Amino acid sequence: MLAKDKLRLETLRSIKAGILLAKTAENAIEITEDFEIKMLQKMAKQRKESATIYTQQNRQELADKELAEAEIIEQYLPKQLTEEEITVVVKEVIAAVGATSQKDMGKVMGAANKQLAGKADGRLISEIVKKLING
Repeated sequence: MLAKDKLRLETLRSIKAGILLAKTAENAIEITEDFEIKMLQKMAKQRKESATIYTQQNRQELADKELAEAEIIEQYLPKQLTEEEITVVVKEVIAAVGATSQKDMGKVMGAANKQLAGKADGRLISEIVKKLING
């Protein structure tokens, strides 16, 4: 507020509102750090998807605002792993699970998602798992 950074203030207020909504919902669960990380990831993803739609509709000013908000939200998320780091972890998981074919992908994905929760995008993990199992 003191810095008069209106965009950051609006973004932080939306994060706070999301947490308060989760706490006061009818089927409210305990708010853990994992839940907060998932919520922030979801918020950032929503902003990026909205920006894509705005860009397609030639509304660049709105797209820029959404991307700026996503950038602010991502500052509060754990550092995302690189593709090489994810590949190393997935190889370890494949070895631990003993996966040999496409049929074992569910086992590998479950274990990999648990290990990489909040540190990598699920779609990227899936692509790497497919590549390693099929390759």
